[in-house]
Amino acid sequence: MLRLFLTMTNIETVERTAQVALDEIRQAAPSELDALRVKYLGRKGLVTAFLTGLGAMDPDRRAAFGKAANVARGRVEAALQSRLTEAGSPAGGRPGFDASLPGRRTYPGTRHPITHTMEEIVSIFARMGFVVADGPDVETDYYNFEALNFPPDHPARDMQDTFFLDGDLLLRTHTSPVQIRSFKKRQPPVKIVAPGRSYRSEAINARSYCLFHQVEGFYVDRDVTFGDLKGVLWAFARAYFGADVQLRFRPSFFPFTEPSTEVDVSCYLCAGKGCGLCKYEGWLEILGAGMIDPAVYAHVGYDPDEVSGYAFGMGVERIAMLRYRIDDIRLLYENDVRFLQQFTF
Repeated sequence: MLRLFLTMTNIETVERTAQVALDEIRQAAPSELDALRVKYLGRKGLVTAFLTGLGAMDPDRRAAFGKAANVARGRVEAALQSRLTEAGSPAGGRPGFDASLPGRRTYPGTRHPITHTMEEIVSIFARMGFVVADGPDVETDYYNFEALNFPPDHPARDMQDTFFLDGDLLLRTHTSPVQIRSFKKRQPPVKIVAPGRSYRSEAINARSYCLFHQVEGFYVDRDVTFGDLKGVLWAFARAYFGADVQLRFRPSFFPFTEPSTEVDVSCYLCAGKGCGLCKYEGWLEILGAGMIDPAVYAHVGYDPDEVSGYAFGMGVERIAMLRYRIDDIRLLYENDVRFLQQFTF
């Protein structure tokens, strides 16, 4: 290497070598670039030799020659990098991009079917004048049960399968406590829709889960009737399921409403004729509702002789499963991308 260097110790030789390197790099095929890098910039490369032999030069020549050698190396490195970039991207894009590789499919994000369903439900009631309210997931026994007409020994408490925490705290079993909290803050008229999570200690299977979502609505004012309740539910059903939907009201029981009703919609898949979705009954249960029991008003300072009102509640998962024909509620919580990619809301 020293002998080679001693024969190449003038600046003209450095510049001429750099120019030859630039010409070869410009004309080389992409597959030849790495060999040129080794030839000129490798440990024993021609340009590298100018720098490694500087110690053998006369001190008075060393500075100028070293500067010329560094400039030559910079030009060759830049030319190689430019060609490598061009070879990696037809449009002169980022280094390291290999245009010969197969493309990568992108998966744009989308809303979860539960989120989408709840937003649709809430937006329909918002157009009817309902205001959105929420409350804490961790509730007290008073708001979750007592104020909603669940006495301590009421058998309906056994139906709730509650997650109890310390003291009288628990995970709310429905969004109905928002009703009591809202009534305590407002005087009639009160017209609210309350979406949110609820929790029940249930066995997890295809039809039930320990976590679920509800949308509850309630309206209290003077002279509110069961007919008003039916009108609101008809308007919701037509907006959500279509103008041809039919409703069926069946007597039921809830501690905080009297009278109470379960509401079914005609099966939108078979138009009420009977199919596998509706178990050949022609109807799909979607919500419970009723007139608010006067006993509830005693907890919030409303005079039952002056006001009346109704409440309704629906399970978001159930409606989503019916609408999108999902046969296992666990699919909504497993975060399986293959399942979620089917929904493009």
